[in-house]
Amino acid sequence: MTQEEFIKKLKREDYSYEIQGDKLVVTHERGVSLYGLKSLPPGVEFMNGGYVSLNALTSLPPGVVFRNGGDVELASLTSLPPGVEFKNRGHVELNALTSLPPGVVFRNKGIVDLEYITSLTTGNVYLDALTSLPPGVEFRNGGYVSLHSLTSISPGVEFRNEWSVRLDALIGGEFDDWEGNIEDIKSKRLLNLMIKRGMFI
Repeated sequence: MTQEEFIKKLKREDYSYEIQGDKLVVTHERGVSLYGLKSLPPGVEFMNGGYVSLNALTSLPPGVVFRNGGDVELASLTSLPPGVEFKNRGHVELNALTSLPPGVVFRNKGIVDLEYITSLTTGNVYLDALTSLPPGVEFRNGGYVSLHSLTSISPGVEFRNEWSVRLDALIGGEFDDWEGNIEDIKSKRLLNLMIKRGMFI
């Protein structure tokens, strides 16, 4: 979809917007529902006051940013481009997604629903709004994992990432620096053993 076609769609739905350089910024005061929309132009930024519902969308172009005031519903999305940013003030629903590309950032204020994600092989992984993980998720990324708000970890979750794991809500910081670590035992090995025994549920 071109920017011109998207503008026509916004005008038909009576949603306000602004052009800022090469970006199109949706500025509507309330929620934005574009149920039948199959694609977006690159560089769209949602700064509307409520939710964004794009439940027919199966992919996103580069440069899309969500800064809206509510949830983001992307129930049919099967892929994400690298570098997508979620900074919305509600939940993010990505129930059809099976993998995450490098550089995706979740800084939203609610739950991130990644029901069918079973393996994360990106660089650094930021899931700072997530409060729980489904069983069987494996982190095999080449960097660190930031799970700032996580309050429980289900058995079957496994950390095989190369750097540290941040678990502020659970242990008050990074697991590498946790005072309960045992000398000569790798911290993630200890973490995975504790998860296997259900100590973080």
